[in-house]
Amino acid sequence: MIKDRLEKMRLLMKREKIDLYYIPTGDFHQSEYVGEYFKERNYMSGFTGSAGSMVVTKEEACLFTDGRYHIQAEGELQGSGIHLFKCGEANVPTEEQYAEVYMRTHEKIGFDGRTVSTAFVERFLENTGLSEHAVVYDKDLVNDLWANRPEISQEEIYVLEPWQTGETTKEKLKRIRESMKKSGTETHILTSLDDIAWIYNLRGNDVKNNPVFLAYSVITQENAYLYLMEQAVTKEVEKYLQTSGVEWRNYEKVYQDIPALCGKNTILLDKESTNYTLFKTIPDQCRIVNQINPSTIMKAVKNKTEIENTKKAHIKDGLAVTRFIHYIKENADKEITEFEAAQYIDNLRKNTEGCFDLSFETISAYGANGAMMHYSAREEGCAKIQSKGFLLVDSGGQYREGTTDVTRTIALGELSREMKKHYTLVLCGMLRLMNARFLYGCTGRNLDILARGPLWEQGIDYRCGTGHGVGHILNVHEGPNVIRWLNRTGARECVLEEGMVTTDEPGVYLENQYGIRIENELLCVKDIKNQWGQFMKFECLTFVPIELDAVDVAYMEKKDVELLNQYQNLVYEKLSPYMTEEEKKWLKEYTKEIKF
Repeated sequence: MIKDRLEKMRLLMKREKIDLYYIPTGDFHQSEYVGEYFKERNYMSGFTGSAGSMVVTKEEACLFTDGRYHIQAEGELQGSGIHLFKCGEANVPTEEQYAEVYMRTHEKIGFDGRTVSTAFVERFLENTGLSEHAVVYDKDLVNDLWANRPEISQEEIYVLEPWQTGETTKEKLKRIRESMKKSGTETHILTSLDDIAWIYNLRGNDVKNNPVFLAYSVITQENAYLYLMEQAVTKEVEKYLQTSGVEWRNYEKVYQDIPALCGKNTILLDKESTNYTLFKTIPDQCRIVNQINPSTIMKAVKNKTEIENTKKAHIKDGLAVTRFIHYIKENADKEITEFEAAQYIDNLRKNTEGCFDLSFETISAYGANGAMMHYSAREEGCAKIQSKGFLLVDSGGQYREGTTDVTRTIALGELSREMKKHYTLVLCGMLRLMNARFLYGCTGRNLDILARGPLWEQGIDYRCGTGHGVGHILNVHEGPNVIRWLNRTGARECVLEEGMVTTDEPGVYLENQYGIRIENELLCVKDIKNQWGQFMKFECLTFVPIELDAVDVAYMEKKDVELLNQYQNLVYEKLSPYMTEEEKKWLKEYTKEIKF
């Protein structure tokens, strides 16, 4: 089936005189996760991961993806004839680098310009020396092949309550306009869905597990325009926007309106998130200021209301995950499947007051499947859990109070010495980062070594970042705050600010053996201020016990043991008031202090 689609694609490319056709993972807003309508790369390759892109030429088809998906992609691409490029490994090019080399001896590159960022196209043209005439950006060739393509989503939008947001849309627009003045811009074009949802205090359901809606926005000093799917706009939303001083228009009309709204103004936009087709509608007379959207930083720095709500969400979430650990350890010998385990924890969350969705599809991976960082268990053919080894469960919830993301690796019985060693090294890294003290001005790059240090000392690493930002009743992956030592893509990095929420999730992944990950969410807060400057630290938001059955004190320092005991005591203190006597008794034993 995949080979047939590729042959038909090449016939279309020949018709359009296109030498290389590029298919990213993305919608019209450069989103990380996309709705069913936008899964063109999935349709053309059979690869279901959330990250990756595809290149089709006359000679071959290639899929590019990062270390989280190497094992999964190898399996899903078998028999397709598609060449897998494992990005991040030595001498493996990115899709941009591959295309740049290929186009030195060819004439035309094609793609759907609505799904490709302006920054990507400009980098490509600069690096190849090609002119814009070499780019065919108005051809959605996959659409021509995709029979029974899903309809584009138009789910109803809803308004958040003031107790959830802590700031009105009018107040947010005022802050954005002040930022526009500082940058000398008169018009601001926004396309990123989480930015738009945050600014307007609206949420939707157009992307699975991400409460966003399809939209564009244009903001001037006098007006704010919001482009929405007509069927998604309820009377409540319409009234709310009117009282907030926002005019809403039809989603598709933005491409027609941009020239008039921009005029000859100076335009603020982020080329990394603005699609190329939309960018090309901006009049040539306009001056472009390319910088990160002001709302991206504002959104990442949670206000007092958001922080207090998030803490409440994490207590609820911690109870659900802890009850799951209790259940799975007591029933490991019952031949429960990975899929059934995922269903159990999902149901615990969904039956928790205030939880309206998962924040991503639960990763329930037993044994060797844990080595696939974003493994997804299916009902048919998934592994059965046994009374030995590790079960890795990465999961999270969308609550009316906030968004959660937590991973625990659970020991189900017999473990080898090496397994305990690797678990302990990961644990030490997680604890050291969680308890970091650092001067203001540090980015995640400065702190990453704290998490990797114990592993690097043993010659071990993991092929992903250590932490990502988390949205508030929004996307579980949010920038610009990240923790990673290597920035292969050139993505923006930012100073860790008070109020930012970032995950802490080192790991070990051994192909065909097992995977280990321990993940908490951390809130950046101010510490002491003295003659050396403002010190910062993290406050832990996640309260789920650590798997003591997998700890080998031989690989810990005295301070690591102290930090572990402090955390375990805190977990008991936070969760036990909401537990039954039986649950408290179990948790007390599960969080007992260990000796150095």
